[in-house]
Amino acid sequence: MRHGRIHWYSPDELAPDQRAIYDGVLAKYGSEPPFELFDEHGRLHGPFNAMLAAPGVGAALQRLSAAVGAHTSLPARVRELVILTVAAARDSAFEWSAHRRLAAGAGLTADEIAALSADAAPESFGPADLAAFDFARALLHDRDASDACHARTAEHFGEAGVVELITLVGYYDLLATLMRALRVPLPPE
Repeated sequence: MRHGRIHWYSPDELAPDQRAIYDGVLAKYGSEPPFELFDEHGRLHGPFNAMLAAPGVGAALQRLSAAVGAHTSLPARVRELVILTVAAARDSAFEWSAHRRLAAGAGLTADEIAALSADAAPESFGPADLAAFDFARALLHDRDASDACHARTAEHFGEAGVVELITLVGYYDLLATLMRALRVPLPPE
């Protein structure tokens, strides 16, 4: 069975290196994932199936996913608003679908999520939210940030936070490209 342009892996056909990735993805999201993680046969949706197709890089991506999801100094609200900023800029339906609920759970309002879907800064954003949004947009549109944008971001998140934001934007930009190029379909809602 195909999942976009690649094979859709079922749990019973996984080699040991693929199984380690699969188990890591399930461990990250737990027994009640916040989005449709797998189908009724246990096949993973989204970028996770692609990780199984190339386990050498897939394992590294899975570890990076765990790191940007739980091992940064960034507040969950900031992390989710940045992910939605990437999803909107790259028109990544899977990222948008998976993270809009996470964003609401992290404290973003429906109006803020709607503004982000239009690639706009919500009027309700405070200085830290706006700094993260502007920094993410600069990276996405210019692949760089001005000295003023960097300084404003560092003022709110520190040096480590700036590096974490760059990594977060890069990771989700990579996932958006991966899913677009492989024509990964959205899971049913």
